[in-house]
Amino acid sequence: MRYLIINGSPHKGNTWKLVEIVKNDLKELDTHVQIHEIHLAELDIPFCIGCSNCFRKGYEKCPHYLKIKIIVESIEQADGVIIASSTYNMQATAMLKNLFDHLCFFLHRPHFFQKKAMIVTTTGGVGGMAAAKEIAATLYGIGFNRCYLFSQSSFSWNDYKPVEKTKKRLRKKTIAFYQDVKSKKLYGPSYKILIPYNLFRGMSLFYTKDSEFPTKDGEHWTKKYRKNKVYDALVFVPRYKRPIGHFFYAIGKFAGSRKKFQVTYKK
Repeated sequence: MRYLIINGSPHKGNTWKLVEIVKNDLKELDTHVQIHEIHLAELDIPFCIGCSNCFRKGYEKCPHYLKIKIIVESIEQADGVIIASSTYNMQATAMLKNLFDHLCFFLHRPHFFQKKAMIVTTTGGVGGMAAAKEIAATLYGIGFNRCYLFSQSSFSWNDYKPVEKTKKRLRKKTIAFYQDVKSKKLYGPSYKILIPYNLFRGMSLFYTKDSEFPTKDGEHWTKKYRKNKVYDALVFVPRYKRPIGHFFYAIGKFAGSRKKFQVTYKK
């Protein structure tokens, strides 16, 4: 099993102490486990400049493509992904937010349907779970199938020492994450995921190569194996949920056909 750790903290402080525990637990659960680390502070990704190339032409045209490619390909190669972030103002770090800004095109074209994540946050006082939920919302939006959240108040600055109770709680979460990744089971999408997915599916019909504002979205959603399904073919959607997808697809088509709702891109 291969795991990718994305460290969104600017240094290896309180949050990383918990990540080390997760790493050790994974190694006990699987003696052949492979763990790859990406530290955003070392990668030094420039701020997203909002050029919209990723939406219009494909993320290969991003001016920071060579760095973003490293992360995208690492996620694709991993069986499980661990996201670590300290908490700033009840939110994830700016470095992690900057990464998600670069991956924002995946909200239009979700991709990582077979991936599961574990999110680890710490906070000096409160807000750690809010940050974890914020991270999970982005991961679900870009296609992740399931997220496991763990947050801990450290009440210290870089001097946190996890107690045994915290270690046991963290181990329990790690085991659940590990077993789920190992099972390769895929869970059907929630209504919150189906709604934006199908809105984009409908609206993007009006951004094909022959339209006034052709985008990669239009190319993505009009491919035959994708355009008639309420969710990706890899993931089973129960029959009772499918009408919701089709309903919001119709709304997306209607909105996309109306000039006032169309998104214009500078050419």
